[in-house]
Amino acid sequence: MIITGSISCKTRGECDIVDITSQVARQVAESGISSGTVTVFVPGSTAGVTTIEYESGLVADLQRLWERIVPRDAHYDHNSRWGDGNGHSHIRASILGPSLVVPFAEGRLTLGTWQQIILVDFDNRPRSRQAVLQIMGE
Repeated sequence: MIITGSISCKTRGECDIVDITSQVARQVAESGISSGTVTVFVPGSTAGVTTIEYESGLVADLQRLWERIVPRDAHYDHNSRWGDGNGHSHIRASILGPSLVVPFAEGRLTLGTWQQIILVDFDNRPRSRQAVLQIMGE
């Protein structure tokens, strides 16, 4: 069986990190599917998803990491072409990736004790983001 759903959130942009674990877990639990996988996919080219231990120190560390490896004030040809100043956002999102697959059993995500699913919005402005969930299993 396959069930497709979605979750929405508002972000502040500029590497805003949002914990979406509870929304994903709720949809898996309500799906009626006992065991399988859930794919979390973020449409768009300036956001991505992954897992971390969602605590303030690590969130700040991850935000600083992105600034070190893909600085917003570097030259990006994308900015020259479009003038929207978010070339760094596209590069960061392409490195992180737009999707994540998490297995579940007995209707519960099989995440580690300190592991949460996060959506990272790299764009240079606040956004309304949507994540598509595809729950597959039996």
